[in-house]
Formats: sequence, C-alpha cells, structure tokens
Amino acid sequence: MRREFQLPERDVKFLDSTGRPWETIGLPGKRYVLIHGYPVPSGYNIPEVITALKIDPGYDDAQIDMAYFFPALVRQDGKTINNLTHETIDGQIYQRWSRHRTPANPWRPGEDYIGSHMALVDDWLEREFRLKP
Repeated sequence: MRREFQLPERDVKFLDSTGRPWETIGLPGKRYVLIHGYPVPSGYNIPEVITALKIDPGYDDAQIDMAYFFPALVRQDGKTINNLTHETIDGQIYQRWSRHRTPANPWRPGEDYIGSHMALVDDWLEREFRLKP
C-alpha cells in the first residue's frame, strides 16, 4: 500500500486498528486516504467498498468533509440516494456523497480525526435507510 504522505499518529493507529488495508495517495493538488474493503450496511448493492477521504493541506485543523466510494453504491430497493456526484481518484470514478457537518456538529480541531469522521460516514450510510425506509 502506498504511503505518499504522512498522517498524524492517532490516524495511523485508528486505520491500523480496522484491520483493513489503507493507503495515502497524493495527486496533483489533492491528497486522499483510501480504506480498502470498508464494509457497508446491508441494503446496498455490494457489501464493501474502497472509501476515500480527501485530506486538505491544513488537516487536522482543517476538517475532513464528505466521503467517496468505489464502486458506486446503489440501494437494492431502487430508491434514489440524494446529493451524489462523481470524482476521479487515482484513475477510478468514485461516487462522492455530499454530506457535511452542521453548526450543531462542527469539526473540533485537536479532537476530531479520521476515526471520528468515519463514525459519521457509518451514520450517513445507515441514515440513508432511516430517512427513506
């Protein structure tokens, strides 16, 4: 797995603790963490994806926003997933979920990190079925 840029130690510990392969890649003007074999809840077309997180230059003061999935997720019941676009990352077309923190749940520099963001990603994946059962 590539390690094209360094992450803070707590991020490395979190990623290693998942038992899933992960890598950091630097592309022109962008950096991503890719988490391979990331499980998704039942109800989607596939059981696991590569989850990408865009890491801005000011991280960890700057927040992680959204999540990107490859291959694209589709609900098995045929219902539409809102606020999706596509972005090419490392030569693959990822599905970008436009989900953001709110004023009630802001990024907390020094407290939030990849692990806390992935907890939000898990909630977004599950909430899709709570909002549109």
